[in-house]
Amino acid sequence: MTARWAIRIASILVAAGLWQVLTATDAVLWLRFDRLPTLDEIAAEAVRRLATPLYALDLAQSLIRILTGFGLATVAGIAAGIALGRSARTRDVLLPLLEALRPIPAIALVPVAILLFPTDEQGIVFITFVAAFFPITVSTRHAVRALPTLWEEAVKTLGGRRGHVLRHVVLPGILPGVFGGLSVGMGVSWICVISAEMISGEFGVGYRTWQSYTLVDYPAVIVGMLTIGLLGWLTSAAVELAGRRVTRWLPRAERRTA
Repeated sequence: MTARWAIRIASILVAAGLWQVLTATDAVLWLRFDRLPTLDEIAAEAVRRLATPLYALDLAQSLIRILTGFGLATVAGIAAGIALGRSARTRDVLLPLLEALRPIPAIALVPVAILLFPTDEQGIVFITFVAAFFPITVSTRHAVRALPTLWEEAVKTLGGRRGHVLRHVVLPGILPGVFGGLSVGMGVSWICVISAEMISGEFGVGYRTWQSYTLVDYPAVIVGMLTIGLLGWLTSAAVELAGRRVTRWLPRAERRTA
């Protein structure tokens, strides 16, 4: 395990070193590195940003938007996925509408959100919600449909009712698929919330990164990008950790290799 973590850290250090060499020497290969900031310039900007309360405010604002939209999408997506997976009537009513809306990128709904909601903040949360809703719903629905019918029949044979089937068969059985959708939904949510902040936000990491670009402050742009990547990684890791804890009863042969 120690060796594997050493390899992972070394890969990051090699990439950072390569960036420093290419930017410090103003390398112009097929790609142009002469306009990009060096690592020391990025580090100096990061230190300056960390010392300002505005940076903490941007972090808090983006996290609140993500957690609010993602939390609502988790509840609605799991409920919708279970209903679509178990009810033919629900599929007849909702599935055509959802399948028509699902291919539309969530970020394309920004103009609609601006017109629909009274504040930009509500519109950004809505975009985050839509981005996470569809991956969660689809994964949950497929997980429900993949459950062996033998499990449900066994519970009914023992006298279990519909509530027992849902609580003791459906919900535990779909957890791996649900957390797969949650992991995907979290990643898509970050993409869309950052884009929405760039378009209509007042605070947030995405808004600040776009503002830095308009001011031609490229070190600040890179700091913003790194912040987005770190936040996305931490939240996705939190979802995966929660999934492992909740589904610890499942056999995991991959634990020896992960």
